[in-house]
Amino acid sequence: MALVSKAGLSYCIPTEISRCKSAQNVVIGMASSIDASKLKETSARFSSLSCNSSKTPQILSSESLSVGMKRGHRFVVAASPPTEDAVIATEPLTKEDLIAYLASGCKPKENWRIGTEHEKFGFENGTLRPMKYEQIAELLHGIAERFDWDKIMEGDTIIGLKQGMQSISLEPGGQFELSGAPVETLHQTCAEVNSHLYQVKAVAEEMGTGFLGIGFQPKWALKEIPIMPKGRYDIMRNYMPKVGSLGLDMMFRTCTVQVNLDFSSEADMIRKFRASLALQPIATALFANSPFTDGKPNGYLSMRSHIWTDTDNNRAGMLPFVFDDTFGFEQYVDYALDVPMYFVYRKKKYIDCTGMSFRDFLAGRLPCIPGELPNLNDWENHLTTIFPEVRLKRYLEMRGADGGPWRRLCALPAFWVGLLYDEDSLQSVLDMTADWTSEERQMLRNKVPRTGLKTPFRDGLLRHVAEEVLKLAKDGLERRGFKEVAFLNAVAEVVSTGITPAEQLLELYHGKWGQSIDPVFEELLY
Repeated sequence: MALVSKAGLSYCIPTEISRCKSAQNVVIGMASSIDASKLKETSARFSSLSCNSSKTPQILSSESLSVGMKRGHRFVVAASPPTEDAVIATEPLTKEDLIAYLASGCKPKENWRIGTEHEKFGFENGTLRPMKYEQIAELLHGIAERFDWDKIMEGDTIIGLKQGMQSISLEPGGQFELSGAPVETLHQTCAEVNSHLYQVKAVAEEMGTGFLGIGFQPKWALKEIPIMPKGRYDIMRNYMPKVGSLGLDMMFRTCTVQVNLDFSSEADMIRKFRASLALQPIATALFANSPFTDGKPNGYLSMRSHIWTDTDNNRAGMLPFVFDDTFGFEQYVDYALDVPMYFVYRKKKYIDCTGMSFRDFLAGRLPCIPGELPNLNDWENHLTTIFPEVRLKRYLEMRGADGGPWRRLCALPAFWVGLLYDEDSLQSVLDMTADWTSEERQMLRNKVPRTGLKTPFRDGLLRHVAEEVLKLAKDGLERRGFKEVAFLNAVAEVVSTGITPAEQLLELYHGKWGQSIDPVFEELLY
């Protein structure tokens, strides 16, 4: 199958993949901005590849195909994904194409990268109220003009920024997200975070606003959170109450930090997926930072993590099938095909397809757009609406940690890079967790949001497992040879004391803060 597509975590890397069906199925390009002769030339170049070849076609970064309307020296970028303009399908998609899409993420170790994402809550300094969309729009325009970012528009509405491989986007309740560029070292990802926070703070302070690093909105009720003007969020907002009791809280009142990491082959993906799923509750405990709701303690150390247990269990959870002997790219595709859809994007509009099946879409039987067939952008969009603790796209996303202050934004990728990018540490994790049962993994998932490192596990506490895991992460970073171990200091402090960030906040709340929530906005201010 031939792809010219928006880059994943790392891009433009031809890879050895055993699955290959057709080199002619789909060409993704920006049809609205590339003349027909060039598009035919691109298609012809890929169609000459044999499906018996041991290599998949090269995935080209859309940086070379980017479209925008130049205004002054800056570009205004149309809202992603512009599906109807971006895809030309020469044959209907098949399940094999969906498998090949995931497999196209495989890349040799020298091309593995680190992609860090984090979200944060904006608030007004005087009232501590959440920033309204109008204030966020002013902030986005200010960052774009002062620091030379391209604006991302949905119609006439600014909804994000882009600069090279970095992007800034808005979550449903105005949570401000940086999706970092794929970089080689933790020094680079931490420098990127620091640069971003400097830019945001420079503009936000002039506006009388600030940003809070915490996993759950500590003070304001759901009804007091502003709604961002993005089409897909309207669909999700209407659907969430039908499938869980906490989905709207997830959308509007949570923040996370996550890291996206590469794999070299299907076998490498399986090993990393299993290791990271088994240990995800440990990451949840180490980074637990959301003990307050509506201005008082909520009984949890990670309310954000608990919320995912009743958001939509058709698309969240611990994915026990990943530990089956038959697991691989195909089995994940089968799972994703049965996760109910949210939407399809056509003619610059989101079409409500909630609860419908991507399998039916493949067959042209989707009730919301009967007769229409999917393209790879539809598949990519669908994969982003699945929310397990670890998510597979063309890379693996670690999704178990609460948002927090800047030191922990650097510590989270350090933790997972040390464990997953070093062969010895990865194998040690797999050996350690090999006899953990599905029931034990689910027990940890259920209990850690409330009891953190004090969660009983076998003959001890989860803290004792975390000590061993932290040593493996440190050893893995040492062997990488980039002098990155210091980025684990924030985590090492939690492990050595056994006290999670949430428990530190609760101690302040009951002591120094006099049971007032307001000081948290200063304590965790970026």
